[in-house]
Amino acid sequence: MSLSVKIGKGNGYKAAARKRRAIRVRKRVSGTPVRPRLVVSRSNRHILAQVIDDLAGHTLASASTLDVSIKGVDGDKTEQAKKVGALVAERAKAAGVESVVFDRAGNQYAGRIAALADAARESGLDF
Repeated sequence: MSLSVKIGKGNGYKAAARKRRAIRVRKRVSGTPVRPRLVVSRSNRHILAQVIDDLAGHTLASASTLDVSIKGVDGDKTEQAKKVGALVAERAKAAGVESVVFDRAGNQYAGRIAALADAARESGLDF
């Protein structure tokens, strides 16, 4: 089965390649009530993490750099991603989630994505 992503006006080749990778990952990764999916969305300025139960279609916990507790914190974007990872892990643990599957949404596992994942692991979230 081939994946096709159209490159329309405003979409570059990098964005289309990321979408193809995201589709490829999502074919295999699904969140369940026992192990929900930790999905990371990244823009040039912000990062967002959500813990999602795909079977029920509910978001169990979320955190982003736009949260009041993180917004305006000094440091570079990697430091902010670490704070988001720790915060989403804390909120997930409060919701009763002990372990998750990680969905990097087609992004490369490096830099801010890896910093968020490492901070979530250090906060006690298993994946």
